[in-house]
Amino acid sequence: VQLQASGGGLVQAGGSLRLSCAASGRTFSDNAMGWFRQAPGKEREFVAAISWSGVSTSYADSVKGRFTISRDNAKNTVYLQMNSLKPEDTAVYYCAAHRARWDFSSSTYKDVYNYWGQGTLVTVSS
Repeated sequence: VQLQASGGGLVQAGGSLRLSCAASGRTFSDNAMGWFRQAPGKEREFVAAISWSGVSTSYADSVKGRFTISRDNAKNTVYLQMNSLKPEDTAVYYCAAHRARWDFSSSTYKDVYNYWGQGTLVTVSS
């Protein structure tokens, strides 16, 4: 089972990036998915989560209104559209799959995720 995150890069403040997280080895269409990020010297923090159906989403206050999480279950892929990027968004971004099927509870906590991608680096220059 593998989660492959991609789409990171270097962008100027105010710019946009779209991250993708493709799953292989099994389907996660019944699992909530999340994005987390970790800046140098800081703890990994929650960014966004989406329920298995895509109907429900959750965002950290710091990205609300700028980032949008979505998913395409037919492609077994989750996306994170990031607009109006700020230097403080610089981090390695990780996608993850919730450990339980049909469960969106505690989706902001990294402990409920048991599959993690390798991370993709986003650097926002000022």
